[in-house]
Amino acid sequence: MPARERYPHLPKAVEYAHIGWDFLILAAVVINLGLLLFDSLFLLGPINQGIASIAPSFHTFYADVIHSRFTTIDLIFVSFFIVDVLLGWSIAIAERRYHRWFFYPFVHWYDVLGCIPLAGFRLLRILRVVSLIHRLHRLGLIDVTRWDITLFFAKYYDILLEELSDRIALRLLTNVQQQIRGSDSLTERIIERVIMPRKAQLIQEIVQRLESTVGEAYQHNRQSIMAAISDLVHRTLRESPEIQRLHRLPMGQQATSAMEASLSGVAQRLVDELMLGIHSDEFRQLVERTADSGFDTWLTVDEGSSRVTEQVLYDVLEMLKDQVRHQGWKDRYE
Repeated sequence: MPARERYPHLPKAVEYAHIGWDFLILAAVVINLGLLLFDSLFLLGPINQGIASIAPSFHTFYADVIHSRFTTIDLIFVSFFIVDVLLGWSIAIAERRYHRWFFYPFVHWYDVLGCIPLAGFRLLRILRVVSLIHRLHRLGLIDVTRWDITLFFAKYYDILLEELSDRIALRLLTNVQQQIRGSDSLTERIIERVIMPRKAQLIQEIVQRLESTVGEAYQHNRQSIMAAISDLVHRTLRESPEIQRLHRLPMGQQATSAMEASLSGVAQRLVDELMLGIHSDEFRQLVERTADSGFDTWLTVDEGSSRVTEQVLYDVLEMLKDQVRHQGWKDRYE
């Protein structure tokens, strides 16, 4: 049998039953706390005498019927609260409200501690109003998010959280900057632990980007490149003394024109073949060998390059600190 869904969507009748029971518990808590307060005041001599003089019949009734049996009455309330906890626990298990069956007393700790027959613990049961408000909000009977008190606490909670997180972030970034300043081999460790283990992937990425960039650039600018090649061949032949002498011979103009067209065609075909060869395996292997041979040279670390790397990292962190120092909550609330 498949497990029942946790946190099921309860029928509204069940939700209203929960609300009614919460109101009943809150009423019992208010009555119990009221009795505790009144009985504590009843023990004070001036108040006791004042009640006796103002309402002697009520004084006699309370002293004989309630005060003399106050411990028993209080235990009745305690028993009622214990039944509430056990009943709520059982319902939570039946509704699969929590991830584990024993989570209920930890989630509703205020109800559990409220069963202790001490006035200080009994006050905790007032927190039951929080779960009641949450249930009413979920049913759409009230909208807590529009309450002024909710907006007030949400605003200052947001400000407090942002200020705390900013202070922590600034402290962490400052510690990192101190580590960078105090380290003598940061650049070497970056190369050894970060770059070198990914050397093959980086070279492969360089080759792929070279193929993509050169290929796309050639396709978009092919006509301009071919025109430039033709113009270069024409200018070169025109400035060549041998071609000029050939041009003065009979049929020389036709010969030089044919030679210019042939050379332009050869040059254009050469460039086309070169661009098509970029995507060949031979060219890829050539670029990989070239990048591999130059990779180690590029990563050679000296004192100057080490200082530059550390200064770049330090300045990046300083820029992040300036961004963190900006109090974004002022933009939202002012």
